Amino acid sequence: MNNAVVFDIETQNTFDDVGGYFPEKLDVSVVCAYFYADDSWKSYKHTQMQELLKDLEAADCLIGYNSVGFDVPVLNKYYPGDLLQIPQLDMLEQIRQSLGYRIKLDDVAAATLGTRKSAHGLQAVAWWKEGKVQEIIDYCMQDVKVTKEVLEFGQKNGYILFDDRMGERRMVEVDFEFPKSKAEINLTMGF
Repeated sequence: MNNAVVFDIETQNTFDDVGGYFPEKLDVSVVCAYFYADDSWKSYKHTQMQELLKDLEAADCLIGYNSVGFDVPVLNKYYPGDLLQIPQLDMLEQIRQSLGYRIKLDDVAAATLGTRKSAHGLQAVAWWKEGKVQEIIDYCMQDVKVTKEVLEFGQKNGYILFDDRMGERRMVEVDFEFPKSKAEINLTMGF
């Protein structure tokens, strides 16, 4: 897979602000991504959504952690088509299918990689309200890095690790292989 993209988004607001779990009502503050095609890292501010969406349309596969349940529905607010038509690898969904329940990226990263995320999404919303956009970019980029490293660990080893609620280290088998082919989609952005 030459053109897979690992990405993460941060928002300007929370579910409390929009009246419940409605990702499509949230507003993007920052999106960060890693592009396998050219080994590059990019950040996009909320004013650069057209550039981001053009880059995502060119992807063979979109990779994230809870991306199908959260990130893509938020981004679809800005997109006249449906980004879910691009092949997806939602790592959280793969873990949930193997384990039977969801676990936080931070818990997976801590056990699997020995590293933690640098903050959390609610902190990013607070930074947005304080005008600290660079802090959001730094945090989001670190999330992409952690996601990419967990992805590659899972691809190489066929499992990831996490500590359960009792503090016991557990292993869960995963299939983080990229989808085999790119679906034919009608690209809807006017580029």
